[in-house]
Amino acid sequence: MKLKKAEARTVNNKDIFVNLALNYGARTEIVDATKKIAKCVKQNELNPEDISENNFSDYLYTAGLPDPDILIRTSGEMRVSNFLLWQISYTEIYITKKLWPDFRKKDLEKAVLDCQERDRRYGG
Repeated sequence: MKLKKAEARTVNNKDIFVNLALNYGARTEIVDATKKIAKCVKQNELNPEDISENNFSDYLYTAGLPDPDILIRTSGEMRVSNFLLWQISYTEIYITKKLWPDFRKKDLEKAVLDCQERDRRYGG
């Protein structure tokens, strides 16, 4: 019920996207995307030579959404835990020892400020 309320309250937001993944696994997402691409190739809707990093994203669950700017990893764990493996290639990672249930607005603000001070190079 709380998720439905949050969704309703933010339905008109256009500037910030928050991905909350429940029962999600990036490896499964990538396999599913590959199956969709294979089906398109088999049906002559897509030429294998036209498959690229840019259009591969069109087959992911997050198609049409921007890649995350920040990945906030709670509980101090030093791993991405099979989360958005394709999409986080150039994402800034912020790690906090706070547990997710204890994470508050001030913690989000701290994470954003920390990442704003970084020099993002996007792989360069």
